Amino acid sequence: MIRITEPYFSEEEKEALIEIIESHQITRGRWTRAFTDEFARYLGVKHCFTVCSGTVALFIALKALGVDRGDKVVVPAMSFMATIDAVYLAGGDPVVVDVDDFYTLDPNQTEDAVKRFRPKVVIPVHLYGCMADMEAIMYLSDKYGFYVIEDAAQAHGADLKSKKAGSWGHLAAFSFYASKNVPMGEGGAITTNDDHLAEEVRRWIDFGDHPAFNFRITEFQAAIGTIQLRKLDERNERRRHIASVYTRSFKDSFTTPQEREGSTHVYHLYTLRHPDRNRIVEDLRSAGIDARVYYPYLLHELRGAVHLPTPKAETFRREVFSIPVHPYLTDEEVSYIVEALTEIVSSGKIIS
Repeated sequence: MIRITEPYFSEEEKEALIEIIESHQITRGRWTRAFTDEFARYLGVKHCFTVCSGTVALFIALKALGVDRGDKVVVPAMSFMATIDAVYLAGGDPVVVDVDDFYTLDPNQTEDAVKRFRPKVVIPVHLYGCMADMEAIMYLSDKYGFYVIEDAAQAHGADLKSKKAGSWGHLAAFSFYASKNVPMGEGGAITTNDDHLAEEVRRWIDFGDHPAFNFRITEFQAAIGTIQLRKLDERNERRRHIASVYTRSFKDSFTTPQEREGSTHVYHLYTLRHPDRNRIVEDLRSAGIDARVYYPYLLHELRGAVHLPTPKAETFRREVFSIPVHPYLTDEEVSYIVEALTEIVSSGKIIS
């Protein structure tokens, strides 16, 4: 089976883990400091805090902004469930809006939701590695006075107008789960350029004069993340190359991903659309290709949240599926995926 994702670790990571074991400094050491410093520099932000997951990163970001019972938080209909779960965990009331043609938060409907519900926070999600329209969203933030938390869990290295994902909003949340472009196994981070918000984040994750949690990562995770971060740009370029091969091959048979003008899509997932999605996914798996649906649900369907009309998301949810695009695919595997999917869609038959 050609897997949908394939984290890869070299001798460099192995040597770092052995070094940590022999040092007996397995938490809050030099690797954790190295990762936070290097990730902040990479993004062009002043502050970075590591936590144990992307969900926790979103939760802490929401609490740092003072979200509590009854506060409205706007989220897009298409995302992993953690986006809306973090809002509920923080005590907020989510308001779900539709997505645009890039599968990201629709700024026009967001403005409608802001006028109607007066949210405290809006969470644009950079889905599949494509950045949301942050220029439009930050304009609305300035106009109406809400905070913006970027959900950048799938967008390590993506940029828009030369600004990295994670550097646009008041706060941003990242995940370093095993499938991410920077994998630690588990882990997350919160980033910001705002000194006051940085102090609020710190109060939630450092014990002191405020009730806090222990959401730390270990030196093992930080070491893996640091080494993986140093390879991120090269691996993202490989993802983009594979995506370009797919787009040339499939543009006449499928709806292929779009790249927002002035942005760099990092293809955490390569997502196609087709009305006969379910059969195609089944046939791909029979052909030894790990195709999956991200996501078969809309966020308001999961938790019964308030939502505006979501016609695009409802259509997309029925048609989207993702194929392997990780940087460790060989050229032969990429060619096989192209040939198999072309055969499947043209013949309507399972190949073997």
